[in-house]
Amino acid sequence: MSTLISQGGRAITKFQMIDRINDIAWQAHQGSVAAIIQLLNEKLAKFGVRTRAIFSDGVLQLLCEAARVEQLEQSPLVEQIQQILESIAPRYIRRVNINSRIVREQQLLWLKEIDCDRENQLLWSQEITLIQPNIVKQLIKDFTEAQAELGKPNFPRTQVSRPLVLINKEKYKNKPQTKILAAAGFCSLLLLSWLVYAQLGNKLKNLMQLETSKSLTTENTNGKKAQIPSRAPKNSLSEPSDEPFAISVRIANQASASGKTAITSTQWLEIAAKWQRASDLMSTVPQKHSRYQEAKIRTQLYKKYSEAAQKEADKNKS
Repeated sequence: MSTLISQGGRAITKFQMIDRINDIAWQAHQGSVAAIIQLLNEKLAKFGVRTRAIFSDGVLQLLCEAARVEQLEQSPLVEQIQQILESIAPRYIRRVNINSRIVREQQLLWLKEIDCDRENQLLWSQEITLIQPNIVKQLIKDFTEAQAELGKPNFPRTQVSRPLVLINKEKYKNKPQTKILAAAGFCSLLLLSWLVYAQLGNKLKNLMQLETSKSLTTENTNGKKAQIPSRAPKNSLSEPSDEPFAISVRIANQASASGKTAITSTQWLEIAAKWQRASDLMSTVPQKHSRYQEAKIRTQLYKKYSEAAQKEADKNKS
């Protein structure tokens, strides 16, 4: 009996393996480069185009060859290849670099030769990005495939398997219920994942944006606080060049206004001192100042006004 069971198990495994090996579309969907090439060649044969492919550095390098240049017209060929590959939806393949040239003898190292001299080796080259299938649709598709697999007969009709069915008759009575429970559990898990994403997806995005805005606000506040002390030294350095000129003019204006109402000797002495102070300050304006020449003239002028006010004070003494 144990011999019959082991033989039956080997028969089941061998049957399922042969079934998958013959399923080229499934292999291509799983990312098999050989299966992808076979499907492409089948669909492009009517256009006189054959393909080769190598998966390198995360990119599917695809070589299209034909006997004539018009068979390799870029726009329609690229569109056709993209439609075929997106219908296959190969796993882990998103970037495809399509190369084209006139057909040549078989070259095992064709990619290396193309990379060494692309201008002379190729008619044209274009990289495309395959559209990723919707995650929900992909899960539904995988679930449908799994259901189809469950629906397939597990036992080939052979003389070896018939006794096994009779021996395990009671065991397989509950198998339909197990399939239903597995399918229901998978659907529930899929629905729960979708609901969690729908409910929490936007909240998580908003929370991340809020945290980002808070960090940016804190950085800006700290930056402004750091900039406030740094401005004071800058102003203190720039003021000395403008300050003597401005202060001198302000003192001169005060002296001029006081001279209009001065009467006593003391008032004229104060005015003379103001003019002298304005002259002394104006003389300290540096040469690099934009109004240096004007400052020199004002220095002499204020000095003369100070001397005149001194004379007025002397007159009023007598």
